[in-house]
Amino acid sequence: MPALFTSEVQPPSRVSQAINRFGGRTLIYAVLIIGCILTVTPFVWTILASFKTHAEIIDPAQRTFLPREFTFSNYQTIFSDPSLPLARFYANSLFVALSNVVIHTFTSSLFGYVFAKFEFRFKRVLFAYILATLMIPFQLTMIPSYLILLQFNLTNNLLGLVALSWFNAFGIFLMRQFMQSIPDELLDAARVDGASEWTIYARIVIPQVLPALATFGILVFISNWNAYLWPLIVLQDVDVRTLPIILTWYNDRHTSDLGLQMAASILIVMPILVVYLFLQRWVVRGFTLSGFKG
Repeated sequence: MPALFTSEVQPPSRVSQAINRFGGRTLIYAVLIIGCILTVTPFVWTILASFKTHAEIIDPAQRTFLPREFTFSNYQTIFSDPSLPLARFYANSLFVALSNVVIHTFTSSLFGYVFAKFEFRFKRVLFAYILATLMIPFQLTMIPSYLILLQFNLTNNLLGLVALSWFNAFGIFLMRQFMQSIPDELLDAARVDGASEWTIYARIVIPQVLPALATFGILVFISNWNAYLWPLIVLQDVDVRTLPIILTWYNDRHTSDLGLQMAASILIVMPILVVYLFLQRWVVRGFTLSGFKG
């Protein structure tokens, strides 16, 4: 037969494979860079705008991305405002956020351990019920929750933002998935050595899931730090309110000064950034570990 019909298809050369890989990586990096720029730019603009005057922000003739002249007057005005005791509001938000972090991480890890490593009656039914609660919108339970707090005289009290936060369905699911990857032989060996279940939980199980626990704790902290609707309903007095409510109140009082609004927003967001920067390695490990098995 002619050579035209007998020749075999040659595999792509190493050079062409390298070019294809380089092109694919370049496209991925380009998409990631564009996504990062689109995500970070509004926040960077907010930081820079906090160092601008109101006129420079709103006047098209003066408007630039970088401040023409950095000014700290916005921050000085906020710190010297007697009607805005930031230390008290920071303390309120920290109390609510940290209390919920401690409670949620403890109960979620404990229940996750029970559902992952123990067998008992109606286990699957109970776990399915917990997962089903994830589909119930908060707005549906908001009024009953408020009436419960009213009965216990916990409205207008920071404890009201903690009292009903003992269980987190997503946290229980997350911890269970991670704890299922812990070998049963390790736990059985500890039991043979005489360790109690609490000792196994505290000294063996928890160290194994620290990345997941840290990731979940950060998510709980951010969620409670940024919470607005529920604290707005529970807390009426200004002295006990948290920072997101105070930010709205402060912006309503200074609608004519965008520089002050940007500075106040940065002061409220900064603690979340600090927490994330210190714990980001745990977040990365928590999302990269193969905890969602089974």
